[in-house]
Amino acid sequence: MGAAISGILAATLLAGCGNGNDSDNSSEEPATAWDEIQEQGVLTVATSGTLFPTSYREEGTDELTGFEVEVVREIAERLELDVEFTELGFDEMLTSVQTGQVDMAANDIEITEDRQEHFMFSTPFKYSYGTAIVRSDDLSGIETLEDLEGKKAAGASTSVYMETAREYGAEEVVYDNATNETYLRDVAVGRTDVILNDYYLQTLAIANFPELDITIHPNLKYSPSEVGVVMNEDNEELAENVNRVIGEMLEDGTISEISGEFFNGADVTEEVEIEE
Repeated sequence: MGAAISGILAATLLAGCGNGNDSDNSSEEPATAWDEIQEQGVLTVATSGTLFPTSYREEGTDELTGFEVEVVREIAERLELDVEFTELGFDEMLTSVQTGQVDMAANDIEITEDRQEHFMFSTPFKYSYGTAIVRSDDLSGIETLEDLEGKKAAGASTSVYMETAREYGAEEVVYDNATNETYLRDVAVGRTDVILNDYYLQTLAIANFPELDITIHPNLKYSPSEVGVVMNEDNEELAENVNRVIGEMLEDGTISEISGEFFNGADVTEEVEIEE
């Protein structure tokens, strides 16, 4: 009987010790997304690879470059991380960020109230406004934004520019990660009528294809915009670190220097004002 009682007491004590260890283990903080990024040493970034001069491949090379590609590379370097780009269509980028397949997206993505409800944006580092590419001979029959009604507007379905096109009654024509040349030629030959997009991107896109009968509409200027990189709304530590180095890059002129390289000397970090 004494031996049996001793055995029961020993088992009870061991069980007590085991419960204590389980409690200690359960109190450990789970690894955060930022912890995992640091452990792997890689920042994964979605971008299109087709949006000149933000994210594209130089003709004759397989090297991905562009304004935001180089900004992200500098961010990663200052965070002591490698960077791995995944090329996706615009809508896929946002889905990949939201589901955690990538850490961020960088592709001239405008900061809007609606997107801020679902994503976390970095400190803005590009300021611009909306313009319209139309045919040179007749401005595609467009004088004001109200004339977009019934016109064929090309672009990404979830972009803020397509939202503007829909708001004014345009028929949207959506491409699956097409190149700038495809968009521009379709306007020139009349398959579509207009491309609403960022001023700097539109100016450089047209300059790259001078043979096409297209122009930036002289009178349409709308929707001042701010652009930053996009992150999952739960990745607060990542955002804090990204914003820290973006602040450094804005202060020391690094982003202005990168801007000049890709926007013909223009500094897109300067805020713009337009009369709407």
